[in-house]
Amino acid sequence: MSTRTFFHSFSRCFQQGMFVLILAPFVSSTSAFADATFETAKPIPLYSYFATGDINAVVTAPSSLPTPSFVLMGGGPDVDPAFRWLIKRAGIAPGTGGRVVVIRATGTDAYNPYIYYSDDALTTSTTVSDLWVGGASLGVTSVETLVVPSVKAANSPAVNAILSRANVVFIAGGDQSHYIRFWKGTALEQTLKTLMNKNVPLGGTSAGLAVLGQFDYSALYNSATSEQSMLDPYYKDITFDPNPLSLQGGFLAPPTLANLIFDSHFDSRDRMGRFITFISRIVAPTTKPSGTLGCNGGVLPAASSGNITARGIGISVETALLVQGNGNGHPVTATRVSNVSTTTESAVYFVRPSVAPSVCAPKTPLSIFAVEVRKLSDSNTVFNLTDWSGVPVYKYLDVTSGQLSPVNWY
Repeated sequence: MSTRTFFHSFSRCFQQGMFVLILAPFVSSTSAFADATFETAKPIPLYSYFATGDINAVVTAPSSLPTPSFVLMGGGPDVDPAFRWLIKRAGIAPGTGGRVVVIRATGTDAYNPYIYYSDDALTTSTTVSDLWVGGASLGVTSVETLVVPSVKAANSPAVNAILSRANVVFIAGGDQSHYIRFWKGTALEQTLKTLMNKNVPLGGTSAGLAVLGQFDYSALYNSATSEQSMLDPYYKDITFDPNPLSLQGGFLAPPTLANLIFDSHFDSRDRMGRFITFISRIVAPTTKPSGTLGCNGGVLPAASSGNITARGIGISVETALLVQGNGNGHPVTATRVSNVSTTTESAVYFVRPSVAPSVCAPKTPLSIFAVEVRKLSDSNTVFNLTDWSGVPVYKYLDVTSGQLSPVNWY
């Protein structure tokens, strides 16, 4: 196994919450207990910090930028060109120096060599191999990982001092409930918001993607399935931040990504049904002559036009959406990228209900009709996030008494 493959596989295991215990098969019972020794318990560290490169290098890359940049990544294999885009959007170039800081609640420093080096030999060559970022060759002088596993750690002055120096921030995958439980309302959240106010580029994958919307699926309990979600849109595993849903008070909630909720691993885990349910829950109730439409607790209207409506973006594995602001008076735009070696379609789905749910109540199957789905699966098209245009409607989907149609929404 190559060094790159090892790092990448290790990173993915932690992003998906998978752990492997390997037991030596030929250890005799005699040797296992013959010379037992006991050590004094060691204190658990408040946080973990790893660095690759020169953390003391002089950095002349700008500390603030005129427009925002976000990478929305769908989990699975990381998307190399998305990291290069973040680095370039940060104003990092050969000679400027620059710091990339990865934050997570569990896991290792697996991102450090992947982002910093150019190949399996761990060189900083300007010829970058597939499945490596080559950050050092682009001007990055350090890649640093912070594992921040508690509220106390998120309030640590040392943690926030390291994070505050970042030119690029990336939120790793894992469990988004940890990010909500451990980071929301802490100094770390304020540091991230300060960096966002300076338009420091920010990205996230899987769980890291989940916490970048105005509304976040917080997954405080088990992961919601499409089948369960459509059969009961209020069942216990559907949890949101902010809670209750509100137009204020969400974790991070970048203004550039207003009105949005995100979901990852989208087609590989068949998540369209649950995602339509999530977005339906955001739709505010309205009274019509035919009765009440929408969902109790919802806060935005459903409509096929207008900028302030309930909507969401589902992103497939090994896929990234590059979102950028373009200055006052200009729309926020997005393009899709994947790895050159990808074997999946790597599509992005833009989902918006054109009408409010007709049935949305606890312990009652959901019904909603004419949900617009726009599909982006190439890297040339530019999608206008502000007015939701640039890609035609791919399909209209219905959920009738908890059943999605057409079933093959891909």
